[in-house]
Amino acid sequence: MSHWPSSKARRVYKAPIRIGWEEDHFIKGSSHQQLRRTGYADFTWAFHDGDEIGPKMLARIAKKTGLTPQDL
Repeated sequence: MSHWPSSKARRVYKAPIRIGWEEDHFIKGSSHQQLRRTGYADFTWAFHDGDEIGPKMLARIAKKTGLTPQDL
């Protein structure tokens, strides 16, 4: 059982911004947004605001961004 709750994409997107990630650039003609943070590989965000993100995907995002459940 995962300790991650399902969350809306707009809520999850704001969490990395709060912990120090910055918007790098928006990929023109697409819904993809690239985030950048020193010490991490760039992370591409491809979810729409209303999408529900489940625990498994949240765990994958956390592995790449350093998020914790408390950051949400």
